[in-house]
Amino acid sequence: MSVQSNTPQSYRAADWWRGAVIYQIYPRSFFDSNGDGIGDIPGVTQKLAYIAELGVDAIWLSPFFTSPMKDFGYDVADYCDVDPMFGSLADFKTMLAEAQRLGLKVIIDQVYSHTSDQHPWFIESRSSRDNDRSDWYVWADAKLDGTPPNNWLSIFGGSAWQWDSRRRQYYLHNFLTSQPDLNFHNPAVQDAILDVMRFWLELGVDGFRLDVVNMYFHDAQLRDNPVVSQPSERHVGSGDDNPWSRQFHKHQITQPENIAFLQRLRSLLDQYPSRTTIGEIGSYDSLKVMSDYTSGGDKLHMAYTFDLLSADCSADYIRHTIASVEAQLGDGWPNFALSNHDVIRSVTRWGGHAPRSDFAKASLALLFSLHGSSCLYQGEELGLPEGKVAFEDLQDPYGIEFWPEFKGRDGCRTPMVWTADGGFTSHGTSWLPIDPDHLPLNADTQAQDPTSVLQWVKQFLSWRRTQPALIHGDFQWLSGYDGAALVFSRRVADQVLWVGVNLTDKPLTVPIAGRIECLEAAGFSGTVQDNSLVIPAYNAVFAQAV
Repeated sequence: MSVQSNTPQSYRAADWWRGAVIYQIYPRSFFDSNGDGIGDIPGVTQKLAYIAELGVDAIWLSPFFTSPMKDFGYDVADYCDVDPMFGSLADFKTMLAEAQRLGLKVIIDQVYSHTSDQHPWFIESRSSRDNDRSDWYVWADAKLDGTPPNNWLSIFGGSAWQWDSRRRQYYLHNFLTSQPDLNFHNPAVQDAILDVMRFWLELGVDGFRLDVVNMYFHDAQLRDNPVVSQPSERHVGSGDDNPWSRQFHKHQITQPENIAFLQRLRSLLDQYPSRTTIGEIGSYDSLKVMSDYTSGGDKLHMAYTFDLLSADCSADYIRHTIASVEAQLGDGWPNFALSNHDVIRSVTRWGGHAPRSDFAKASLALLFSLHGSSCLYQGEELGLPEGKVAFEDLQDPYGIEFWPEFKGRDGCRTPMVWTADGGFTSHGTSWLPIDPDHLPLNADTQAQDPTSVLQWVKQFLSWRRTQPALIHGDFQWLSGYDGAALVFSRRVADQVLWVGVNLTDKPLTVPIAGRIECLEAAGFSGTVQDNSLVIPAYNAVFAQAV
């Protein structure tokens, strides 16, 4: 099986995001500068040198905007200000300037599909049926029997419709009832959202990660969603614990009108050189949507794929997933991640009982070597496993709703460990407890250990910068091979680089046609013997064609 990409051989400086490594910061859990137990923007500023030393290209900040925090910032009450718990707009400007001084691009999360019910837009919209913003949100009358307008479901459980006694109508919410969906069919809503984006562009941010970018529009006719008849047809990562997976959300999300809005959005971005967008796409046909949203150079720059955030890490699954992305994306561009603020950390989800440090290095070597850009979630550079959080300590409304079959998202959001005693906050108690098993993995200790995951990440990303094939080379799986090792080539100009990654507990040998020699990639013991890649368990090898 082989797949050839359509990667151009050279890039303008404005295309810095192609092949970039982006460090995701969940500010609430990164570093607390004022001792209130919650991470903040000044805390990010204090740790920017640490991030720059990793060798990443950019940071992505999860939401820090004014919010009642029912969904921890993904319920925005003011798009253009910083919530006081995170600091001030002046603090953000200071952080932005320091990041850019250190050579780090700054990408911020934007949640456009919905707002908080505390947003002034919604407060006005719900006040009557004839105010200036009466149709800025999705309102609908009840059926004759009083039930919701259709069968649409909320991702957080139950109906996607909430009755409002002021208007005596239902409003749409794809998430919590306190997160009403905006009505993008209204051009005034689109204009307002683009004004928000313009505000941050003028402030100097380098890009946007767009939350649930395929959920901006809904079917204006409010038709029922069809039912999923086979479990195999359900969304990646969905299961019987959440009834959301029982429907094809054909009419609720991913509507054709979204394309035209993304073109408007891109036209705005193109007025600001070197800016970028990453669209988060969750859909049963996500690969097609990724292609639709990134092709042609007139919509999103990158599509953030969930496909490697699944529980399956078999070689067959990974090969099929990457091959499918490459085959369907065309001239679009993917953005891969193994962990984020919504899923079980990869060392636990994929690694299981594997040696933590070895598995972390091998899996990250795979991530950093794929064709596309990649996101490194805070703590991955330490090899942190999923944090253990007792039910009584849960904060995540999603986890509380679906406990105990689904433990929620708090385990991947526990605070960073900076020192042997945690070092996240100087006073009081952190908003989520630190897992005691994380303490020995702290950044200070790992910085002193040349064999640690942290030191490996620094060394590998430094070496990666010297390998143009890994940043923007063509991608091809080893033809005719379907074994347990993941073996592919990256090619640019006259450089052909072979990559072999072994995520299993047994050593593997893979013959390669032609003459190859091993490269001294940081920290791996894989070798080349008789034109074969010899890869120990939970290890990798990089070789140059000669």
